[in-house]
Amino acid sequence: MRLLLVTDAWFPQLNGVVRTLSTVRERLQHEGHEMAVISPQGYRSVPCPTYAEIRLALCTPGMVGERISQFAPDAVHIATEGPLGWCARTWLRRRGIPFTTSFHTMFPQYLNMRFNIPESWVFALLRKFHQGATATMYSTPTLRDLLASHGFENLLGWVRGVDTEMFHPVEPEPLDLPRPISMYVGRMAVEKTLEDFLKLDIRGTKVMVGDGPQRAELERNFPEAKFLGPKYGEDLVRHYCAADVFVFPSRTDTLGLVMLEAMACGVPVAAFPVPGPNDVVGNSAAGVLDEDLVQAIEQAIGIDPEVCRTRALEHSWDQSAHEFHANLIPIQQAAFNHGTRGEAA
Repeated sequence: MRLLLVTDAWFPQLNGVVRTLSTVRERLQHEGHEMAVISPQGYRSVPCPTYAEIRLALCTPGMVGERISQFAPDAVHIATEGPLGWCARTWLRRRGIPFTTSFHTMFPQYLNMRFNIPESWVFALLRKFHQGATATMYSTPTLRDLLASHGFENLLGWVRGVDTEMFHPVEPEPLDLPRPISMYVGRMAVEKTLEDFLKLDIRGTKVMVGDGPQRAELERNFPEAKFLGPKYGEDLVRHYCAADVFVFPSRTDTLGLVMLEAMACGVPVAAFPVPGPNDVVGNSAAGVLDEDLVQAIEQAIGIDPEVCRTRALEHSWDQSAHEFHANLIPIQQAAFNHGTRGEAA
């Protein structure tokens, strides 16, 4: 099957959305599907305001449509609501070609936090975008209920996974720091509400792994915390394993793959009882969810690593890829001009 993914979030960005999309692509390609990606890499682009590492493609529906037509896919999935997503949506809708979308990011909360834009305005715009699709995929039951409450329709579940072969208990990075180590891994941006963690009066050491637009400000304001920068591959796994507890203070994530990665390494999670943690940790005993984050951290320390690992093993990337594929909507090939069939970049 020829599958086309249209996404404004792609390499060299490193975040949960890119990790999800790239991993599913790899699994489907391994099963013999031909999968192309239309991303900002194929266009002139400009940095996203307040988030320079995110590139916004300078494109038109015709430019994106030409590449869709050249590839002549059997199914199209639009993963993001950025310039590429809107252009692809417009071109496909004009021709009556079906496509699916997915909801990854809580832009209503992000834009409200950054620019004080009412959440209802952003939800209305996103609802319009996704209503053009035959189906919209969601990651968790909590997100499904939230979207339904805002008028989103034709919702289909698409579970997320974690690479439990890569993320597993190993010899930890020898961090010579006072214990216990309370660690955060991920993007450092205002919507992650990292101050809610960094301002806590807790024993041991707060360790921050990752990068982002708020990192310099957080380093200035919280000099007692240890900022180690981004880590990758086995180095990242060793750092996860050096933690006594993984702290996830975000209230806006639709999932939070880093929690699954931490649990796969045998590290318990402490978080607020909000969407994302409610679905990833829930009542699994692999972490503690509490509005009192100090209490959550203290109670999570010492949880059996096997309990955490067992919870992570319930989330398979193979299952995620199969569910994604099953949700796709086939396209009649007559919809495309077969004069040119080329691979999208």
